[in-house]
Amino acid sequence: MKKRILIVDDDLSILKLLNFILSKDYEIVVRNNGIDAFSWLEDGNIPELIISDLQMPYFDGQSFIKNVKISGLFRDIPIIMLSAAHDLDLQVSKMPFQVDAYMPKPFNPTSLKSAINQVLSIYDESHSN
Repeated sequence: MKKRILIVDDDLSILKLLNFILSKDYEIVVRNNGIDAFSWLEDGNIPELIISDLQMPYFDGQSFIKNVKISGLFRDIPIIMLSAAHDLDLQVSKMPFQVDAYMPKPFNPTSLKSAINQVLSIYDESHSN
């Protein structure tokens, strides 16, 4: 059975690209903003991984990720953050929560797949005990 990845991004081309490169190996669920993504989670859907953009309208990636991390039900879901921010390292260091990995846009698909595999293997290892 394929592991499920929730992808949250307001850029349709990024959503299509991520779906294209990941759908062979994973079940992909896409949401184009943090409100829809959090609502999907609250409906009882628990993915093995979340990939979220940092900069989105309405409920931005930082607010979405913060709400995931402070929730009782979703805080253990690993998160990979994508962003086109020019000062991404600085932004990540100032966040009041921790993400499992982050990657600048544009991203290398091979590097992203490698990060996904690494994050999921750490998650699987920590939850197999």
